[in-house]
Amino acid sequence: MAKRIFIAATMQNDGKTTACLGLIAALKKKFTRIGFIKPIGQRYLIEQGYKVDEDSVLIEEIFGIKCNIKDMSPIAIEKGFTERYIENEDNEDYPKKIQEAFDRIAADNDLVIIEGTGHAGVGSVCDLSNSRVAKLLGARVVLISSGGIGKPIDEVMLNKALFDKDGVEVAGVIVNKVLPEKYEKINRIVRMGLEKKGLNVLGVLPYQKILGLPTIREIKEEIRLELLCGEDSLDVPGERILVGAMTVRAALQHFRHRTILITPGDRGDIVRAFIRVHLDKKIPKRLSGVILSGGIIPDMRTKKMLKGAGIATLISEDDTYAVASKVNSVVVKIKPQDKDKIRLIVDMIEKYVDIGKVIASLL
Repeated sequence: MAKRIFIAATMQNDGKTTACLGLIAALKKKFTRIGFIKPIGQRYLIEQGYKVDEDSVLIEEIFGIKCNIKDMSPIAIEKGFTERYIENEDNEDYPKKIQEAFDRIAADNDLVIIEGTGHAGVGSVCDLSNSRVAKLLGARVVLISSGGIGKPIDEVMLNKALFDKDGVEVAGVIVNKVLPEKYEKINRIVRMGLEKKGLNVLGVLPYQKILGLPTIREIKEEIRLELLCGEDSLDVPGERILVGAMTVRAALQHFRHRTILITPGDRGDIVRAFIRVHLDKKIPKRLSGVILSGGIIPDMRTKKMLKGAGIATLISEDDTYAVASKVNSVVVKIKPQDKDKIRLIVDMIEKYVDIGKVIASLL
């Protein structure tokens, strides 16, 4: 029978996908056949005519996992799903659907990584909480929490209470996103605190700023912007957003490395000034990308400079403020194109997670 482990988190964006990705890479050294399933997905793509959670697509593309893509993502929560469920308009047997998809994946693999969707109670509205799904699939849980000392311990214990209620064993905890300057202290004390609660600490991961930075490609796809030029630079991460709605001199004073410049398309003066600094090898400041608002195509001189510099440039019909708000709200998710981020995640899991403990929890 295939081993199985359920990756859950205490809060949204604590790092479930990061953990799944890194653990699969590390565990492939022990298990030659690893399967993956995200039973319930909330962010989906259309693949082979099916609604498939984007994390399933990510894992399949990175590791070449040979599972039926629909089995890897049996349920996609689309708009109106919960309303239909509550009003009894949906007669589908979802637990059976999940179990059958899991069984098909498990039949061909030695280990199955199951990715949850949020904290232990997420999905309760349709009787498919993470806790109930983990129970259904007979899986032990690895809980991911983030940062601090009191916060992760409190959140882990709250989540553990629901898993305990459903008879699901928490195999261990990974604490993620610990500030590097506080790492040694938090690593020592949070381990001590969790172990006093009878919990197995599998790893403590330092915060990696780059993992939370959106790439220009991600911004383009998330808020559906048109590409003007710089396709080869779409995977550059952006660290800082600068709204160029001021004088050129004032704008340049706020220019920092990895800046995403958002400015009206007719502000060629600002765009050209930023390109000059970007190309100046004596100044360590580079543009990650440019977003031109108002649906305005820049003048030929500016457009030529953008193309020549190879800067990814997007066009939005929205006004500058609306564009900046949308960019700020982009939820950063790892994509197959994010090679540097993926390499960092794999290295980080191998360095900071006790893979021997993880394997022991499966036996």
